[in-house]
Amino acid sequence: MANGKSDSILYLSTYPPRECGIATFTKDLAEALQRKYNPALKPKILAINNDITDIFSYDKHVIRQICAGNIEDYIALAQELNETPEVKLIHIQHEFGIFGGNWGDYLIPFFQTVQKPVIVTFHTVLPNPSSTLSRVVKFILQHAQTIIVMNEFSRQILIEDYGAAEEQIAVIPHGIPYVASPNGQTEKKRMGLENHFVLSTFGLLSPGKGIEYALRALPPVAKRFPELLYLIIGVTHPIVRKAAGESYRNFLQGEIRRLGLQHHVRFYDKYLSLEEITALLRSTDVYLSPSLDRNQSSSGTLSYALGCGTPVICTDSLYARSLVTPNMGILVEPKKPKAITKALLELCRDPQRLKEMSKTAFAETRHMTWPNVALGHFNLYQKFVRLYDEQKLPELTLQHLQRLTDDFGIIQFAKHTKPDLRYGYSLDDNARALIVVSSALKHGKPEALELVDRYFKFIARMQRPSGTFANLASGKRKIVRQELSEDAQGRTLWALGYSMNQDAVPAEMRQKAEKMFRKAIPAVRKLTSPRAIAFAMLGLFYYTRVKPNASTNKLLRQLAGRQIADYLAAAGKDWLWFEQSLTYSNSKLPESLLYAYLATKEKSYLQIAEKSLNFLIDITFEKGYFSPIGQNGWYLRNGKRAYFDQQPEDASSMVQTLAAAWHATDNPKYRKLALDTFQWFLGKNHLNQIVYDEVTGGCYDGLGQHTLNLNQGAESTISYLLARLAVEEL
Repeated sequence: MANGKSDSILYLSTYPPRECGIATFTKDLAEALQRKYNPALKPKILAINNDITDIFSYDKHVIRQICAGNIEDYIALAQELNETPEVKLIHIQHEFGIFGGNWGDYLIPFFQTVQKPVIVTFHTVLPNPSSTLSRVVKFILQHAQTIIVMNEFSRQILIEDYGAAEEQIAVIPHGIPYVASPNGQTEKKRMGLENHFVLSTFGLLSPGKGIEYALRALPPVAKRFPELLYLIIGVTHPIVRKAAGESYRNFLQGEIRRLGLQHHVRFYDKYLSLEEITALLRSTDVYLSPSLDRNQSSSGTLSYALGCGTPVICTDSLYARSLVTPNMGILVEPKKPKAITKALLELCRDPQRLKEMSKTAFAETRHMTWPNVALGHFNLYQKFVRLYDEQKLPELTLQHLQRLTDDFGIIQFAKHTKPDLRYGYSLDDNARALIVVSSALKHGKPEALELVDRYFKFIARMQRPSGTFANLASGKRKIVRQELSEDAQGRTLWALGYSMNQDAVPAEMRQKAEKMFRKAIPAVRKLTSPRAIAFAMLGLFYYTRVKPNASTNKLLRQLAGRQIADYLAAAGKDWLWFEQSLTYSNSKLPESLLYAYLATKEKSYLQIAEKSLNFLIDITFEKGYFSPIGQNGWYLRNGKRAYFDQQPEDASSMVQTLAAAWHATDNPKYRKLALDTFQWFLGKNHLNQIVYDEVTGGCYDGLGQHTLNLNQGAESTISYLLARLAVEEL
């Protein structure tokens, strides 16, 4: 392979504008991979048409079409792919009904001819197969590199009923669109549904959806709750429409009249955009999925509903059992209207339970968002073909920083993405935010200028006559009296020194920064915390570049000497560190010596900086990716390190430190490690989940053992932006 930049994954599947759930899935997956990886994955689609007369206006990604019922097309296609070097891997989206032959056995000659690695996603896995079905599936198992299923139940069926090898089956969940928070009243009001208790079912309409059983469940509920409204969303399935017209929809309308539900049911008879679907789901109080198929092994509609934070009542299918817990929905037997009635009455009578179910559904589906599903697919592809895996850097945006900032400063915490004023403002956050926006100005973000002014004013309000700074202000903008925060003193010096050093910051503001900095210098000499000293040393470095003088140079050396003394006192043969533990912002300690070296060229600073940094690298990269010390126990000398409750602040610090090490040494190892560390935010972590939210521009507040902290507060978002800006410099 030359450089891999023209590599392609080829998808054999149905594709929009064909109306089909598999088509939508394939488009969403291909687009998610293309957004995330650049330029590794240029999607190429081989679209399967049901009939030779089908004509669809496909987009540019569709390079060829085949007719499902023409076996010669499958052989010709395989031969063409063998002669197409840029196609490295073929990914088949498999549903029995979209391929020709008996149980889709027209795929067999394709597998017999193709010489490229093939991955197959089984969207349906049927237990207790007939001999013909078993033969077809076993053939695919024998010829595919791996099989993807969407839940553990499907995996077990392939192993137990078809004899699949355990290691051949990968579980990657069905993808869902991103929404910022669980469903709520804002969407309801926007959709004109605020006075209703909303139920909904969406998807291509067909008798298998069992909607008539949901309708038959409603009269007792509507009598008790007259505000009940059931939305039936979607057009009739094209295959059903072709065979039977609108007979199923007409049947449902007859049932509505028979049951006296005319004022409680609405049809949305159109093919909705993703934005329309998510808006309706976020307006829904309870999603109904009364499917007749208990063997259903995937469901995009059910996944989407839960992903929007919508509690569900659904048929007890294989897929539902794998996904829906009692904390997010109620499972019922198919064709049992009374069971649906009972479940609905339970939920309608208990708004608090519904609210908690909504939160749980939202939280438990974050791993299913398309960026995370794309990451899972890419990691799997890499096992079989070498792909150029440089990810696109997310666009630099201050969107969430602006959302968290009012006319007083940046608010500490958020509930999901909404600022939460109860805990007020911190100097720590406003100081670091000043570094972000000062740097963003340099990188062509003019909207940062207003924020620079706000953070400067906040810092000025918090400075005491003594030169020290208060750290907290309440939500009512009153300074909170508390003990001096050394970290806040150090970080504020860092921010003021950095902003002074940025030509893009207006001169008047830089002068104000210098005035506050000089006033704060006497307090720096009293700092005792190694981290606070480290932050202050960064500020002194930037200050001396603008205002070099013997006094501040001497202070920088004195502080570096204290860091060296701490190192010599604590370090031993197997513990090359400044303290007896590793906690938060660890890398800032060696980073402070790197900047002292850059300012003074004193080689002893560089030597200890590299020794301690490499010690930290060995600990935090032990699993092949960056894994910061967890807050749940830290890492005490001679103890065991904590892996969980990882914080964005620690990943951000490490990116910044490694970037500084590269600038100080020109050693490419540090540049590579800085880029690798940044990938922690983009999914290279123990959960394989993306911590940065590309839609909001915010960052989740932490990475637990099993889940993300879904709030997007100030520290996490600022930390991401500091890391993103450091990478920009690389």
